[in-house]
Amino acid sequence: MKHLFYLNKFFWKYRTLLSIGTVFIIIANLFALYPAEFVRKAFDAVILSMNTGNSSNTSEILIKYGSLIVLFAILKGIFMYCMRQTIIVISRKIEYDLKNEIYQQYQALSISFYKKNKTGDLMNRISEDVSKVRMYLGPALMYAINIFILFLLVISKMLSISTTLTFFVLLPLPILAVSVYFVSSTMNKRSEKVQAQLSDITTVAQETFSGIKIIKSFSNEENALEVFMNSCKRYTKRQLELVKIEALFFPLIISMIGVSSVLTIYIGGLESFKGNISTGNIAEFIIYVNMLAWPVASIGWITSLVQRAAASQERINDFLLLTSDIENKTTEHTSIEGDIVFNEVNLSYTDTNIQALKNLSFRLKEGNTLGIFGKTGSGKSTIANLVCRLYDTSTGSISFGNTNIKNLNLNSLRTAIGYIPQDGYLFSGTIRENIAFSSDTIDNQKIIEAAKKADILDELNNFKEGLDTIIGERGVQLSGGQRQRLAIARTFYKNPSLYIFDDCLSAIDATKEQRILKQLKVESKAKSSIIISHRISTLKDVDKIIVLENGEITESGSHSELLSQKGFYFEMHQIQTNKES
Repeated sequence: MKHLFYLNKFFWKYRTLLSIGTVFIIIANLFALYPAEFVRKAFDAVILSMNTGNSSNTSEILIKYGSLIVLFAILKGIFMYCMRQTIIVISRKIEYDLKNEIYQQYQALSISFYKKNKTGDLMNRISEDVSKVRMYLGPALMYAINIFILFLLVISKMLSISTTLTFFVLLPLPILAVSVYFVSSTMNKRSEKVQAQLSDITTVAQETFSGIKIIKSFSNEENALEVFMNSCKRYTKRQLELVKIEALFFPLIISMIGVSSVLTIYIGGLESFKGNISTGNIAEFIIYVNMLAWPVASIGWITSLVQRAAASQERINDFLLLTSDIENKTTEHTSIEGDIVFNEVNLSYTDTNIQALKNLSFRLKEGNTLGIFGKTGSGKSTIANLVCRLYDTSTGSISFGNTNIKNLNLNSLRTAIGYIPQDGYLFSGTIRENIAFSSDTIDNQKIIEAAKKADILDELNNFKEGLDTIIGERGVQLSGGQRQRLAIARTFYKNPSLYIFDDCLSAIDATKEQRILKQLKVESKAKSSIIISHRISTLKDVDKIIVLENGEITESGSHSELLSQKGFYFEMHQIQTNKES
């Protein structure tokens, strides 16, 4: 239960609604309690009439108490409806709050967290795990409160009639309690395994859907299906192991209720012969025993729900209680201006221990454009990630003007940056929504201008639905070059203070590339820009170029200066020039 303590803050938040729901449960159980007393009175009245030979008013007695039983049953139903409309509604409200909290935490955690966790597992925690927790917040809580109140009322009533009979009727219940105690720990462990395997299934499915093109191109459908089926088989096996434990509860509980009923009739008969109770009390006790039958039977089900919820909440807590590696030290808006300075920056990725940057130092003057050139894996994109503060340096510092990047407001920093990664990730909505992604409102004129600057407007106008075309997941309806240019249009729409092009022109032909770069020069006038590319033609007009190799700067200078150095940059220029010719 310790993992579920996290949810107590939500109970406090909805304490008024919970209190009202508890009142409804008490009232519903009061209306459920009295029909047993009406049966006893009717039973005793009929027997008395038969013993005295005056049976003329028997029908009247039966109609009177029968009507009361029906009336109280209706009233009980009304308050049970009200009970569900409060307790179950609370569970839905908490589910809503919890999902939003999880989603906000997903957004707050750093990139390193996503490198360590699978997408399918994260999706499962916000869907399946939260659903399991909701069953604890709603049905399990409602029935637990109901059982407690019903037991309190019924046992109090039984004790007021006959202590001896109550003792024998309740004698099997401790056996049930001990059984629940010993089985619950096993149930919890097996429930954790079930949820973990369900995450694996979600992960396999998600990776299959994301990589369906590769699977089809390699004709690997059968192997992919086998992997999925094996994962499903392991899930089924673990689920059956859990069901076997759960299945022990109900036969045991029904047997205990049966024993209680037999004891009621036998001990009640003895007590009736002694004159301690009436015959009607035996009927009343049988009704009380049956009233306790479903609540007692539901103990196993409730225990199962609680154990599953505890296992799910533990998985949720694993990351809800995490703090991001990237700490936002101020909530105040900070100005993002001045030269960008890297001072002996080192970065090692904690998950792989790879040192991506080594003693990197350079300055990008405000209003200038910096080009970054190097082989794959040389650390080019790492610099972009550090400027956006998706990672923090291991040692060394990065500053904007005279302010360390760690002291800048994180939202102010990222709002000021227009970052375009190489893959140019797009969302599955319309073209219009993707271009206007950075804004809460959509300005159609700005969208058209941004698309024109990214040299894609004419192609978009040729689409049947134009800007309202649904591009599919990750922009699957578009070509690679169109995806990159749409991502560039999205950044032009944002109109940031700093542009970062991270090899995002690789799938665009040379003519369009030069037009986009020309437009970037216009847009970034008096603004700073960073252009990362493996093509020298992209970088030839920037103010300064740094050449990276294994995370270190090996050459720096303008395009003409680097050519005159006759180094790696010059060699690559020769190779690329020969290829183009």
